[in-house]
Amino acid sequence: MALERVPDLDSLQLLLRVAATGSLGRAAAEHGISQPAVSARIRTVEHLVGVPLVTRGPRGSTLTAAGKLVAGWAEQVLAAAAVLDAGASSLREEGRTRLRVAASMTVAEHLLPGWLVALAQRRPETQVSLRAMNSEEVTAAVLAGGADLGFVEGPAVPSGLDSREVARDRLVVVVHPGHPWARRGSPVTAEELARTRLVQREPASGTRSAYEAALRAALESSAGTSDAADGTTDNAPAPPLLELSTSSAIRSAVASGAGPAVLSEHAVRDDLAAGRLTAVAVTGLDLTRALRAVWPTGQRPSGPSLDLLSLAARDVRH
Repeated sequence: MALERVPDLDSLQLLLRVAATGSLGRAAAEHGISQPAVSARIRTVEHLVGVPLVTRGPRGSTLTAAGKLVAGWAEQVLAAAAVLDAGASSLREEGRTRLRVAASMTVAEHLLPGWLVALAQRRPETQVSLRAMNSEEVTAAVLAGGADLGFVEGPAVPSGLDSREVARDRLVVVVHPGHPWARRGSPVTAEELARTRLVQREPASGTRSAYEAALRAALESSAGTSDAADGTTDNAPAPPLLELSTSSAIRSAVASGAGPAVLSEHAVRDDLAAGRLTAVAVTGLDLTRALRAVWPTGQRPSGPSLDLLSLAARDVRH
């Protein structure tokens, strides 16, 4: 995706200050630069966007209609940049860290950035290191003392760890918009999913473990007493069509027409909105799950760990 016509962040900040103060001079004073420098930066933004953004007059400067639109978008870009900056800072381990966090991929990509921004505001002196991995690796890291706090998305918590639910998530069956499932009028059943080879994460991932646990429960429930009596019940799903190590790789494979997949709603929200993927209705299968924080049994979180846990727990969704 080409971004040659996107203004730099400093110029976007200047545009917002001109809007807020109504003056190029006051915006210049706030940023410690000259008024001509501000004018030059605004002209550069206008050149990149291709339309006038600021109306200059003897009583001050105001935004044009287009300028107000760009200012609104600029606020979103700067907010996203702040989240990126906080997340990137957490990945840089400088010297001895104060808080070591291990998180499953879904939590690390879609939830932790916001929690870490809030933690940085509450504890600006805290240095945080973040390791993103699958849920099985997270529990192993916490049990081995390699992380102070972990976040997992699997259906169960191993012995030796205490846990607390911090969020609710829903898995979604997604397909390419041209897939037959995208046009069918009835929901896909658990039995159909079990017979279908999916594009999946590796076996140790929380997403795959949660899906397979939900599928087994649904098939056991639908099997009834007749199958149980003759011992023919088989709850094993079809082998994966592909096994990929990240949700982004799975999304790309599905968008290319490889086949269906089951992913977190957090991971596919943008693709669904853009029409790159289509969500498929499913019946007879509960695909909701809990996302949990974990720590060693008997070692209650304290200090930065407790603060991060409390910030995460505010996002519990039922």
